[in-house]
Amino acid sequence: MKLDLPTPVSTEEMKIDVREIEGILQGAPMNLPVWKDAQVKLADGRMLYIRAIKDSDIDPVLGYLEKVMKVEKDFYDIVGVRVYGEVLALRRKRLKDPFTLLGLVDGEFLGFANGRVWDKDVAVSLHTLAFSRRARLGWPMYYAKTYYAMEMVKVKEWWSTFESYNGWRMAGLSMAQPTKPWPQYQHELGGAKIFYLTQDMWQARVKNYIREVIGGDMNFNVTDEVRKANENFHVSETVDL
Repeated sequence: MKLDLPTPVSTEEMKIDVREIEGILQGAPMNLPVWKDAQVKLADGRMLYIRAIKDSDIDPVLGYLEKVMKVEKDFYDIVGVRVYGEVLALRRKRLKDPFTLLGLVDGEFLGFANGRVWDKDVAVSLHTLAFSRRARLGWPMYYAKTYYAMEMVKVKEWWSTFESYNGWRMAGLSMAQPTKPWPQYQHELGGAKIFYLTQDMWQARVKNYIREVIGGDMNFNVTDEVRKANENFHVSETVDL
């Protein structure tokens, strides 16, 4: 937008280094704790290794998500598109204070969970995806990012929403998450209802959720055997959802 100048100036054009613009657009990150790798024994006996995403993971994950977004059932198409944007935003620095976790079994990418920290009081859940239904992977993946927000960042509230019926049943219903008044409060994913947990709710009942659903705890003392089994990250060539 151009306006007439209210006073004479010495120069009417300025050269701007776009790195200065990037400093404005990107914003300053919060000082967030690093996710500690964890392992969880799944219901089918396999060991799930949960670690933070690496830059080297981004290209294969994006390639896999291109296939997911073509699956026109159970809302995989819209979730795939949105997650693709969120993963690409990590590289393009266009997501405020994100945390992105991958679930691996013997190096294969089978689970995804992400969110971001709104401020010191609130963290926002974005998406959870499981690519192996038989192992109930969605439960530990959603729990892991909730644990990060509530136990490691120590926010006061955790805000979620659910695009799919399976997602709501898994975390909204089974964790007994209430909702904020709608439409006064809207989740950033499409303006949907906000389901939430407070620290009191987390400490009183939800913290034991993974033990109740999976039958075991999330273990942050990852064994050398599990680390070695997951050294070589890879994605499946096909999508079976």
